[in-house]
Formats: sequence, C-alpha cells, structure tokens
Amino acid sequence: MNARFLGITELVEAPSVAVVVDVMRAFTVAAWAFAQGAEKIVLAASLDEALALKARHPDWVALKDGPPAPGFDTVNSPGLMRSIDLGGRTVVQKTTAGTVGALAVKEASLVLCASFVVAEATARLLRTNKSDSVTFVVTGEDGQADEDLACAQYIARRATEAATDATGFLRRAGESRAAAELAEGVRQGVHSDDVELCLELDRFPFAMVATLDESLMVLRAAAGSSLTDEASS
Repeated sequence: MNARFLGITELVEAPSVAVVVDVMRAFTVAAWAFAQGAEKIVLAASLDEALALKARHPDWVALKDGPPAPGFDTVNSPGLMRSIDLGGRTVVQKTTAGTVGALAVKEASLVLCASFVVAEATARLLRTNKSDSVTFVVTGEDGQADEDLACAQYIARRATEAATDATGFLRRAGESRAAAELAEGVRQGVHSDDVELCLELDRFPFAMVATLDESLMVLRAAAGSSLTDEASS
C-alpha cells in the first residue's frame, strides 16, 4: 500500500482513498458518540451551518470546539461525551481541524475518519478494501501535529503488518503539544480524562466512514467486511 501523509492545505486533488486523522479530539469524540448510540454525525463546515442545522432539527445534538456556547448542546470532549445518551440521535459536529479535513476530501471514493480508538478497525477496512494508494490527512497544526501523524503512520503500518507495536506511536501522541495543552488546561472545553481517552488503542470495534448525503457530509460507524456498503445504507 502506497501511503501519503499530507496536511489539509497540501491537498491539491481529491484522493481515491482518504483517512482523515484527528486524535485530539474530533474523531475520538465521534467514536464515543457512536458508542453512546448516535445514529450518524453530520460534519458541519462552519459554526453557522451547525447552528442552522440545529435550528431545523431541534432534536439533533450540536457540538463544537472550545467552551460552551449558546445553541450548542456540548463541546468536543470525549470525557464529556461518554456521559451523554445519544440513542438513535443525530450529532452535528464542527471542529477546528477534523471536520475541516473530512470536508476537504469529500469527493474521494472512500473517506475514513480515524483516531487511535478505532485504529485496528480502520486498518482492517483498508486491508479489506485492498487500497493501493491511501492519503492520510494529518489535520492538526497544518499537518504537523505529531499525535495525528503518529496515528496515521500506525494505521498505515497496521494495514500491511498486523503485528505492529503501537507503543512508540502512542508515546509520541502522549508527548505531543496537543496532549500538553489539554492536560495543562490551555484549551477550553476539556475534561480531565480527555488525553487518556484519546490514547486508548482500539477501544471501539468499528471504523467510521464519511459519505456525501445530498449536500451534507455524514459520518457513520461501520463494522464487518462490507464496511462501505454498511456506511452508505
């Protein structure tokens, strides 16, 4: 498998297969949302779009980066997400990097959103898909976020070498600037367990596949061998 690792601004054309990585915290939060029962996650392009979607669908759950804000139900924190019952509900997510990265590759034939908590399921999907070329979108810090790059490199390695040891990759993520900022309270809208939850390897057995549904980019959890089929159903 030929793997490329690019920042969002380095994407000049839609790749065939894209894995969009945001460890701290968008796609750890998304995985927790599915674990808490969410049916789907709509990836919003802006805060205004998220609020407009929430206004049209009052039963949807809207979340954003940073501190709580009027119109939003919660913030982009896995520690907070794990206590919310989302059974059968739709979540609208807008974050600084993760959702931006997914929307940047919305024309790709297969878009996966990933973090360490769904790493093996994502690698398994890539193996099942027999992807010859995969573009990993490193969303944080203009493509320089080491937690995202470490996760992307681990998934790429795991897709071809099942026995890959995650220890060094997780250490890099734990020593990243994002982890330090979360632990030190530099970022707002943070739970004390967020870093630990973002570093849980393979916490969930599903991958997350994003597809265009009319004009919206919609993320769904999928498990099993026919993941892309399930994601579009």
